[in-house]
Amino acid sequence: MAIHENLLGGPPPTELPDSPEPRELLASGVSPADVAAKYPTSSLAWALLADDAWTGGRVVESYAYARTGYHRGLDALRRAGWKGHGPVPWEHEPNRGFLRALHGLARAAQEIGEDDEYERCATFLRDSSPAAADTLG
Repeated sequence: MAIHENLLGGPPPTELPDSPEPRELLASGVSPADVAAKYPTSSLAWALLADDAWTGGRVVESYAYARTGYHRGLDALRRAGWKGHGPVPWEHEPNRGFLRALHGLARAAQEIGEDDEYERCATFLRDSSPAAADTLG
């Protein structure tokens, strides 16, 4: 769908610059907390902290971690030229941390009864990347 939007004059997809160090540390088994402490701008580290908290039943903690990853991601998107809307493709691996944090924020917001925030985040995720919305559930 994003391709059709671009053909009709919509904004181009935003692809965040790659920062492989945090991703490699996480893949090697370093804890998300240690990675977030060393690379606090890594949305992926915060998204994984949110997932861990969610899995452990710590919904408010999950919400806080996801919100941090979401805001770190928004900062990175703006630095990459994003103007507040347009595709953020899941297929571009560096975008996945932001998209995972956005999903985590929607999930936790829904659980704590923040219905407006849930709707806003769920819509934002689907509008940014239908593939991410489908993949993350």
